[in-house]
Amino acid sequence: MAGFTIGRLADAAGVHVETVRYYERRGLLVPPPRTGSGYRQYGEADVWRLAFIRRAKDLGFTLAEVGSLLDDGPERSAAVVQATAASRLATVEAELQALEQTRARLRALLELCADGDGGCLTLEAPALTGTSSPAPGA
Repeated sequence: MAGFTIGRLADAAGVHVETVRYYERRGLLVPPPRTGSGYRQYGEADVWRLAFIRRAKDLGFTLAEVGSLLDDGPERSAAVVQATAASRLATVEAELQALEQTRARLRALLELCADGDGGCLTLEAPALTGTSSPAPGA
């Protein structure tokens, strides 16, 4: 089997060459053997590993989480993946809740601005800050 150059590996996994180098520096990819002329020679396992990293990143996993999943290797259990995914989902749910709160506050700001309320200019209305506004001059 012919090996993959770094460019062919990157193309096969749908990432940039610099991404491959970065993952090598981070320890997510093992530096491959080199040819006599110094070219890296990757194998099919490297294509799979890089594609796994890309899919995990697309799901929002951090590189640390990806690394822990890869450390378990092919023997990783569904329970490990499930626990990691559940943790990531909890983070996403919290982020969504924060975004919903921000959206509600922005809508309130738009309403204040449409009504000509002074809170529009100061961003101090209770609906915008989540707290009660201080009295003028306080």
